[in-house]
Amino acid sequence: MPRPSVLVFDVNETLVDIDSLAPLFIDLFGDERVLREWFAQLVMYSMSATLADSYVKFSTLAQGVLRMVGDIHHVDVTDDDLHRLKTGLLTMPAHPDAAEGLTRLQDNGFRLVTLTNSPPNPDGPTALQSSGLAQFFERQLSVDACRAFKPSPAVYRYACDALGVTPADCMMVAAHVWDTLGAQKVGFGAALITRPGNPPLPVDGLPQPDIVVDDMRELAARLIAD
Repeated sequence: MPRPSVLVFDVNETLVDIDSLAPLFIDLFGDERVLREWFAQLVMYSMSATLADSYVKFSTLAQGVLRMVGDIHHVDVTDDDLHRLKTGLLTMPAHPDAAEGLTRLQDNGFRLVTLTNSPPNPDGPTALQSSGLAQFFERQLSVDACRAFKPSPAVYRYACDALGVTPADCMMVAAHVWDTLGAQKVGFGAALITRPGNPPLPVDGLPQPDIVVDDMRELAARLIAD
């Protein structure tokens, strides 16, 4: 694997911890496992919207999916609950390994950028900024600019155009196989961070990540050693 010069990071779950939203789901449903049900539905419907050539902002979709999951479980989701979700999405904390790993990568000459399904926040800080990690990245790119969600190949091509690089220069770093698959389709390298609940997908015929690691510290060690 050639050494990538640009590391393109997913944000939600890769760098910031969505488990911080668990108290909302415990309060609403009495079961924090519904958080994972909601997130899986959110990802599925973001992909569905892209395939149907439709687009709404990820935060808007997240709130609608919460109402849908509430209907499934016969739970009334109020406007206050939706506001709490929106606030929670913008204030997720960084994973404890993130800053150390990013510091090492930055110190060793890698260009660091983010590419997220989440839109910019005109009213205040984004989740990346709230987490304290924004300082590590030269650019913070959002799919909102091309009105399609990952893993659409158009999103990764947009990132290359915005940065003035080729896909071969880039490695996608994500906690989700669906994200690495989309990036690899256009010629990125791929590193999978196996956050809890996010293992590799061992299917013949699908590209496998070039690197599979448990956290950002291990990623930095692998890339620097290579």
